[in-house]
Amino acid sequence: MGTTLGPFAGLKAVFFDLDGTLVDSARDIHRSLAIALSDLCLRTVSEPQVRYWVGRGASRLIDCTIKSLGADPALHAPLLAQFMLRYQANVCVDSEVYDGVIHCLEYCQAQQLHLACITNKPLLPAKTLLSQLNLLRYFSLVLGGDSLDHRKPHPAPLLHALAYYDILPDQAVMIGDSRNDVEAAHASGMACVALSYGYNHGEPLQACAPDLLLDSLFELF
Repeated sequence: MGTTLGPFAGLKAVFFDLDGTLVDSARDIHRSLAIALSDLCLRTVSEPQVRYWVGRGASRLIDCTIKSLGADPALHAPLLAQFMLRYQANVCVDSEVYDGVIHCLEYCQAQQLHLACITNKPLLPAKTLLSQLNLLRYFSLVLGGDSLDHRKPHPAPLLHALAYYDILPDQAVMIGDSRNDVEAAHASGMACVALSYGYNHGEPLQACAPDLLLDSLFELF
């Protein structure tokens, strides 16, 4: 089994990031965070701030929020718990699949490629989001930020997926939207396609040195 996906030949698997790559989820994350902040009688933060902070896991999002508000760091644990409670209940209200995603997944599936979703979002809301957007059916493996001891940019999740499918690094490609994805891919010996429309903490994606930088998944074809 092997095929060509754009410029990459001989692939057996494609690994996808979730937030900012497959799905624009920032509005739902912001809403849930705003409610959690209100629950704890804290000031809110803006959606642009949340778009800047997301992508490195829920705990990092809460870190950034607390620092922005100048709040007591001891609030991290209760705010994180309240955010996760609110988000799990409202994980897919305004979240949308990006243009080109379904076309790409359908193509990969038709080519009999293994598809994995590797995200820093906790596994339960990740699978709920994928399911509610009818994307879960495409993936034979989903790894969340709490699935293993390490998360991206550590290579462990990608290496785990390679071992799961019993393939070599040059037989897979990572598709993501941030430095986390590029660094995890390169540390595991894989190529990385970076997408310009996602969440990269205000940093130009070119600075991450991806193997290919695209504005849309349609450009792969």
